[in-house]
Amino acid sequence: MAFPENFLWGGATAANQCEGAYDEDGKGLSIQDVLPHGFGPRTEGPTEDNLKLKGIDHYHRYKEDIALFAEMGFKVYRFSIAWSRIYPTGEEETPNEAGLQFYERILDECEKYAIEPLITISHYETPLNLAEKYNGWTNRKMIDFYLKYCRTLFERFKGRVKYWITFNEINSLLRQPFMSGAICTPKAELSPSDLYQAMHHELTASALAVKLGHEIDPDYRIGCMVVGITIYPLTPNPDDILKVMDLDNDMYFFLDIHCRGEYPYYAERRFREKGIHLDIRPEDLEALKNTVDFVAFSYYSSNCVPFEHDARVKEESLFQCDGVGMAD
Repeated sequence: MAFPENFLWGGATAANQCEGAYDEDGKGLSIQDVLPHGFGPRTEGPTEDNLKLKGIDHYHRYKEDIALFAEMGFKVYRFSIAWSRIYPTGEEETPNEAGLQFYERILDECEKYAIEPLITISHYETPLNLAEKYNGWTNRKMIDFYLKYCRTLFERFKGRVKYWITFNEINSLLRQPFMSGAICTPKAELSPSDLYQAMHHELTASALAVKLGHEIDPDYRIGCMVVGITIYPLTPNPDDILKVMDLDNDMYFFLDIHCRGEYPYYAERRFREKGIHLDIRPEDLEALKNTVDFVAFSYYSSNCVPFEHDARVKEESLFQCDGVGMAD
């Protein structure tokens, strides 16, 4: 069986892993610059053991890298833009021109080899300032910071980029709140209400980005992205099966909202049973109706779970690939 002619075969990188040049041309610090091992524990600042600070020096070697992609027959290149390369602290009124010009050069090379660009807007790259000053996505102000960033990208690259992803692996927020949500509160101290409030802010921002992108260019195709780990019940015991259904909902929860434009029934039940109270405003519910054009997912491994097992082991096993998962 052959792939259709328009099938997009390619690869992906993450800015925080490949670019390097973490402090060049006006780039600000991102949360990844204080995460030497990808997802924790964080340091006070950049350290020599953080290999991502140099990456593969894609910032300076992008031409030869993309030439190699073309030699491999890539038809699409998914890459992320470093938010802090465009808005170093996230709060600037005007973007960093040097950062925008770098990504324009990336697009020049893609066009040279007829490689379709697919851009991830936020790939674990929140400016560190927004994490430390606002506690990341627990704060509703993050929506406006993010939309300002989106508008800059949508307007600057109009006509050159068709495919966009709003957030990389957005459901990872539930297990990696600093890496995924720029939340500085230690995970053990983070209340379920605060965690799901951050999730709500990200989902609202994602939907508003879809709306904004379609207004700027109706030809844009804007999608969502989740970690798609397949989980199987360890035994036919109904308790094991119900446990898998509950864990699956951690992923479907995000897809339902992105694709159907509203909270699913099981989310409301989960909130009720766990005493989770969220600030969900009428305008948020209206915003969520802006559904995505496509769904993307990372698949690293499958897993089996029984009903009764240590919660810490469960989290580590389900997301055992987080250390490398950002490479997609």
